[in-house]
Amino acid sequence: MSNKAIPVLDLVFDFLSTKGFHETEATLRREVEVTEPNTSLRNNNQGTGSRLEDLLEKSYVTQLVSGDLNAGQKRRRAHLDALLETAQEEEDAKILKPSTEEVVEKELSVATQLVSYNPCAGDPHGASSMPIYQTSTFAQPSATSFGEYDYSRSGNPTRKALEEQLAALEKGFRGFAFASGMAALSAITRLAKSGEEIILSDDSYGGTYRLLAKVAARNNISIRYLDLSGSGGPSRLQAVITDRTKLIMLESPTNPMQRIISIRDISHVAHSKNALVSVDNTMLSPILQNPLELGADIVMHSATKFICGHADTMAGVVITKTRELAEQVYFYQNAEGTGLSPFDSWLLLRGVKTMELRVMRQQENALRVARFLKEHPSVTHVYYAGLEGSENADLHNQQARGAGSVVCFRTGSLAFSQHIVTTTKLFKITVSFGSVNSLISLPGAMSHASIPAEVRKAREFPEDLVRLSIGIESADDLIEDLQKGFQTYEFAPELKSEK
Repeated sequence: MSNKAIPVLDLVFDFLSTKGFHETEATLRREVEVTEPNTSLRNNNQGTGSRLEDLLEKSYVTQLVSGDLNAGQKRRRAHLDALLETAQEEEDAKILKPSTEEVVEKELSVATQLVSYNPCAGDPHGASSMPIYQTSTFAQPSATSFGEYDYSRSGNPTRKALEEQLAALEKGFRGFAFASGMAALSAITRLAKSGEEIILSDDSYGGTYRLLAKVAARNNISIRYLDLSGSGGPSRLQAVITDRTKLIMLESPTNPMQRIISIRDISHVAHSKNALVSVDNTMLSPILQNPLELGADIVMHSATKFICGHADTMAGVVITKTRELAEQVYFYQNAEGTGLSPFDSWLLLRGVKTMELRVMRQQENALRVARFLKEHPSVTHVYYAGLEGSENADLHNQQARGAGSVVCFRTGSLAFSQHIVTTTKLFKITVSFGSVNSLISLPGAMSHASIPAEVRKAREFPEDLVRLSIGIESADDLIEDLQKGFQTYEFAPELKSEK
């Protein structure tokens, strides 16, 4: 036995003694004396705790913040070259986790995973919630060796805890949390270079149109809008995609028209030309759909919506399938300083715990509201992927586990639709969705006003379209509130004359 091992044995004997394992201690001492008769073993601890525990506890915070878990190992300085951990560092991190953790997690439902996720299991104070590391910078072990974190723009323990949980939910390689959904989308568009092309589904969020048409296009990136929905979507893409096409961006269901796009088939066509596929999964959340498993390369969320769920923070999330894409996204997040703050990261960690509960209750309410609207004589169209007989329902059910809680409808009259939006009491008039509160809007005048005129005309975007985001209130109360909106218009001749 090497003399270098003696201090370690001293710590072990000290631990056994302070914990009352005297028989085990005596047995181990006898074994050591037989193999090393000249070894001097001592136990000088007179306190109530072992020296081993004391050393571990004192070193925990330093290890957690710096990541310097291997003595003498120098880590790369993340904020200078924006590099992810090396493969060896990832393996070292896995060794630190209990070997049973991964096995147990596979057997748990999503609802249980959300609540039981514990990124601070080694906290010496037993924190039941991830601490907020509200700091701009982190002290380093020396001038030439660096810990896991050095500057919060480049990485922060609270943000990383959120990113790891969301990456696991979407079954991706790595997740990145941004200051807003638009910041997340912007990082994705950075993957396209001058001279390349981005193809966007022609039924997408208005902010995405603005980003591509007025920002990305300035960098000599070609933008094409294309109907990717239904069974004909893949063939339409096949007809226009070229070697210049770098990125396909889509949503399914689309916002707000609820068109269904085959993520698997679109990915197959895109990959035949080495193009990437990015799916905005905000409408369904990770609870109801996982695009990476369907063939997409990137999935993003406006985490302001269902992931947060309480309308009290703005955030975006990008999750990649591969290390190569993760390196690129991380570079732009770090270089442009768009990472989510520690406090907002903590708010999302809190919101995620109830995401499954909220999403399923909201979806249940949404189906009841959609059925009510479908039967109402003043409603001309209802758009909801979960409604019986909805267009491309079979395709949607093949790739999703539900239809979410955004319901859209038309009245045939802009004045009528405006009246309903204005007179409902339980629905707040906002441009967002995904909150526990029910929301209402006119997308043509609000969230989708940024759509270029030629695109709006080509897709026949209806001005009278009303978008509902259904919350967790009583479905009966929501339906009654909508019914009053319909009735007050029907009994107001001066309003009906505007129809």
